[in-house]
Amino acid sequence: MKDLTPDRAALDPIEIASRDEIAALQLERMKWSLSHAYENVPHYRTSFDTAGVHPDDLRTLSDLSKFPFTVKEDLRSQYPFGMFAVPRERVARIHASSGTTGKPTVVGYTANDIGVWGDLVARSMRASGTRPGDMVHIAYGYGLFTGGLGAHYGAEKLGCTVVPVSGGMTTRQVTLIDDFKPSTIMITPSYMLSVLDEFRAQGIDPRDSSLEVGIFGAEPWTNAMRTEVEEAFDMHAVDIYGLSEVMGPGVANECVETKDGPVIWEDHFFPEIINPETGEVVEDGEKGELVFTSLTKEACPIVRYRTRDLTRLLPGTARSMRRIEKITGRSDDMIILRGVNVFPTQIEEQLLKVEALAPHFQIELTTKGRMDAMIVHVEATRDSSDNDSKAAAARDLTKKIKSVIGISADIRVAGAGGVARSEGKAVRVVDKRSKA
Repeated sequence: MKDLTPDRAALDPIEIASRDEIAALQLERMKWSLSHAYENVPHYRTSFDTAGVHPDDLRTLSDLSKFPFTVKEDLRSQYPFGMFAVPRERVARIHASSGTTGKPTVVGYTANDIGVWGDLVARSMRASGTRPGDMVHIAYGYGLFTGGLGAHYGAEKLGCTVVPVSGGMTTRQVTLIDDFKPSTIMITPSYMLSVLDEFRAQGIDPRDSSLEVGIFGAEPWTNAMRTEVEEAFDMHAVDIYGLSEVMGPGVANECVETKDGPVIWEDHFFPEIINPETGEVVEDGEKGELVFTSLTKEACPIVRYRTRDLTRLLPGTARSMRRIEKITGRSDDMIILRGVNVFPTQIEEQLLKVEALAPHFQIELTTKGRMDAMIVHVEATRDSSDNDSKAAAARDLTKKIKSVIGISADIRVAGAGGVARSEGKAVRVVDKRSKA
């Protein structure tokens, strides 16, 4: 792989500023953001008043802990435009979640918000090793989902040539990569595995492709998956983090020279880690739930938004700003199986250790009698599709899951292509347990 470490002279000065300089900027911007939310969003005025706090009570960054949390249900209850802090006429763009678990969460952006977003995605891409003039293949979905357009505007801001493919039609994805020869791909990690499968199905060695950088986001993924993709393509794989309620992709991003967790762009977002049970702020280095407060958003300021993502805050390395450890799961997609907490990423880590199995999987939760049970649907590689190989692979994975995670799982090994492919976010868990 190429050394793609960026020239420090090309970095934004704040990326390598002192911690004191960063904190002073955060406090100044946080005072503005809290006042902006309180004065212009009825929900925040009510929630602050109910909690007995006022923006003037913020004198230090630690005072933020006095303010109430915002949760996804708050955004849904204000559907569609109740969280906007500017007149609708000033909103330049609207994005929204899919709404698969209720009303969609709607977010708006002023023209300035769009500019900041583009700048931060460009910063993220530069941190990933992408350079002005590079060709960028964008396989995130376009539309109301923030991934495609967020990546698109950032790539243009950086001065790249953009190929706006969007998701789906995997055969065409590979054809265009082979023909156009982009150096960067922006894509969900689970869909990148489908692209890898298609390379092999077409008889194209992925190591001969032009790809040098993969910027993966929108779902948790493991370092084991990073290793698999990097070795398969001889490329760098880095993690981009974001969520629509806070901005979209580009809230944080790994640096290609360290790959030690996404750096939070702290000049625009203030992070906290809380105990998900008590809501108390924990010290840097302790694991808990990630919470964000926006510092510069005009259309939709967000105050202490509970992301449900589980991680910890770590000191800066390649940049002065703090990092988050790779997301291990979410406090609301955690599976509790017979008293054991399980995350899909834990299953993935063990799956990737079994050479006879492809890296595609889906967890099915069922009820047997009065007990919950887990079925893990996986598939054999094309070279291990005979019955004896599949049975041996199932035994191997069963043993690994039991030994490392502490649960018994029923492993169902299908032939190559037997697990449904994702063209966006993977559906990792199908819960069929009895609700009675």
